[in-house]
Amino acid sequence: MEILRRANAQHTDKPDGTKIDYYLFPEYEIHYNEIPSGTTQVWHHHEKIEETLLILDGELEARWKDENSQEQKTLVRKGDLIRTGNTPHTFANTSSASVSFVVFKLVLSGVSHQDIFKNDKIIDPTEHIK
Repeated sequence: MEILRRANAQHTDKPDGTKIDYYLFPEYEIHYNEIPSGTTQVWHHHEKIEETLLILDGELEARWKDENSQEQKTLVRKGDLIRTGNTPHTFANTSSASVSFVVFKLVLSGVSHQDIFKNDKIIDPTEHIK
């Protein structure tokens, strides 16, 4: 087991006030974000990265463009999950409080591993745990 302390993450303070802690690994990236009230990220998209956001606290407006470049938007809240795909997107904190969320970035191979996720748990005998 490995414990990675927040103090050891790669920290970035963006000019707009967003604070990000990056945890980088060879096959994926996780980062923790805090976005202050009134902040909107730049529009962007990813060609190879699967980006998934899990909202931990607050409300965030998800904005994206569909195939016809029409802008869509919806409000996401604590516990909501967003999968961006390769869609152009941005996120705006239109609330009066900061928003925190975790981003998972993966480069996927197209092979389903759902069976492994569902079944790869071995219950250890309790006498081995001291």
